[in-house]
Amino acid sequence: MWIFSRFWSRTELERRSQSKFNRRLKKACFAELKTLEEFDFSFTPSLDRRRIYDLATCHFLEKKENILLCGPVGVGKSHLAQALGHEAVRRGFEVRYLQASRLFQSLQAARADLSQDRLLKQYCGCCCLIIDDFGLKPLSDDQADDLYEIVYERYQKGSVILTSNRSLEEWMGLFPDPIQANSLLDRLCHNAHQIEWEGESYRKRKRPRKASKGKEVSS
Repeated sequence: MWIFSRFWSRTELERRSQSKFNRRLKKACFAELKTLEEFDFSFTPSLDRRRIYDLATCHFLEKKENILLCGPVGVGKSHLAQALGHEAVRRGFEVRYLQASRLFQSLQAARADLSQDRLLKQYCGCCCLIIDDFGLKPLSDDQADDLYEIVYERYQKGSVILTSNRSLEEWMGLFPDPIQANSLLDRLCHNAHQIEWEGESYRKRKRPRKASKGKEVSS
């Protein structure tokens, strides 16, 4: 009886742990379920594998540090950001993923129905906020204000993982107000892990090649 009770307790704890993990994973709203185990480091030899796996320990979340991932289209920035987010969920942290365009659209809609403060509290309250594909085009005044508020409220309180196709030197030009931009980037980059790498698009390399007479061959 004692052995059965002990086994049941362990099984129940495992069930509850899995249930909490599933809730955190659903709340994260990842675009795709990506893991580090699936990331092809051989495709990006300039990327320091040891540094990435050190970040996967999630000590950066405990220290309230940010991660900035910059590089050309298709080199794996979104995969890596979501993989680090997935590892954080595994370790019990609350994560929220949003594409930058979706972030700004949701805040614009919330501004219209007066729910902006509630939504900003959600984005500022999680342990790790992932903003994907930042900087595809210049920011409007409202978008710059929203991003500034998020970065300001999260500064030394929670981590941000941000991906961009633009280099850090180009970010200043995305903001309508250079003073606001300087203040925001100073907070965002303070104690941030800045990782930039080059490479050919993984999607482009995996695209089927056309053979003669209209036939396709695998690349």
